[in-house]
Amino acid sequence: MKAAASSAGRAGFPGADKRERKRARSRGQATDSGGRGNARVTAIRHALAAASSLRRSDLPTADGPIGPHSAETMLHPWDLSPQEAIALQYRLAGRVLLRSLPKRMRLIAGADVGYERHGGRVAAAVAVHVLPRLELVELVQGEDDVSFPYIPGLLSFREIPPLLSAFRKLRNQPEVILCDGHGLAHPRRLGLASHLGLWLDLPTIGCAKTRLVGEYGELGLSRGQYRSLTHRGERVGLALRTRSGVKPVYVSPGHLVDIDGARRLVLRCCRGFRIPEPIRTAHQAVQRAVRA
Repeated sequence: MKAAASSAGRAGFPGADKRERKRARSRGQATDSGGRGNARVTAIRHALAAASSLRRSDLPTADGPIGPHSAETMLHPWDLSPQEAIALQYRLAGRVLLRSLPKRMRLIAGADVGYERHGGRVAAAVAVHVLPRLELVELVQGEDDVSFPYIPGLLSFREIPPLLSAFRKLRNQPEVILCDGHGLAHPRRLGLASHLGLWLDLPTIGCAKTRLVGEYGELGLSRGQYRSLTHRGERVGLALRTRSGVKPVYVSPGHLVDIDGARRLVLRCCRGFRIPEPIRTAHQAVQRAVRA
């Protein structure tokens, strides 16, 4: 993990721990504004196999239109063995960047996935809301076959392909993505939010209902109270009370976001519920999809 004061990495909007096993079972189974001007594309060593790529289009933001970008971002192949996936996580974790979010943000996305109860398909949804009132402006969905085995700590290799399929359909490019999952608060510092952030080269935040790794001190009962989540001597996120008297959520930066910025944005997106509104919308959509 690296701290960064400036943007780096690929350009382009598109384009076992016990607690982790508990979280996986319970599931059933950024801003750069996309970069203005000429963005840089990094060469990738591995050929992409059966992966989705995302494209950027002209989109309004708080500061005006974003220019078109036709480059496709490719991070790695998906046809990996579990051992290869673990080794890849260690390598990719070194590319995760932490930095402050800009003061002005407008389009915030929520991302979630759901599994068919008796099938081999996984559905994904992305909901884009507009700050400050959090109106829903776009909701897209994607799906894919479950092609990677269920292994705690490697869920992103099952869930990111359908998420990429959904992101490819967006007409409004989000400035930050809130994920139902973890970011740095992962045994290898590459939870779903961090992995997705590297794919999209956008700021991402993990916001999970269950703790995966780490410990924290006594937490007050009022909304906004938080305690640092530490794992192996490293601050990897926060336990955050988003609603008074209700269980906390576990917030960790994914990519291109710092811990305090992640906390502030998650609180800003919670409107009377424990879970941020963009993630709630995406979750409701995938639940409808898997029941259909």
